[in-house]
Amino acid sequence: MTARPDRPALQAEILRQAEACPPGRSLSPSDIAKALYPENWQSILTPVRQAAVALQREGRLEVLRKGKPVPPAEVRGVIRLRLPATPPTD
Repeated sequence: MTARPDRPALQAEILRQAEACPPGRSLSPSDIAKALYPENWQSILTPVRQAAVALQREGRLEVLRKGKPVPPAEVRGVIRLRLPATPPTD
C-alpha cells in the first residue's frame, strides 16, 4: 500500500492541475485524488477538499458550487476547483 500524500503534496497537485486547466475550465477534487492515489482515491477525497479550502483561504484557488465561488464556510456538496481570475499579490 502506498503512503498517503500530506497536505503540501495535495496542494501542489491541486495547483499543478489547476494551472494545466484551459482558461474558463475547472476540475473536480476527485481528479486530484485519482492522480495521486489511483488504487483507492476515495480514501483521500476529504483531505483533498480540505487542502483546496486551505488554498482558497490563502487566495490561491477558487472553490465553486454551481459554477460560482463560495466562501470557505459554505464549501460542501459537489464542488469544482480553479485558479482565481486575478492572482493574489504579495
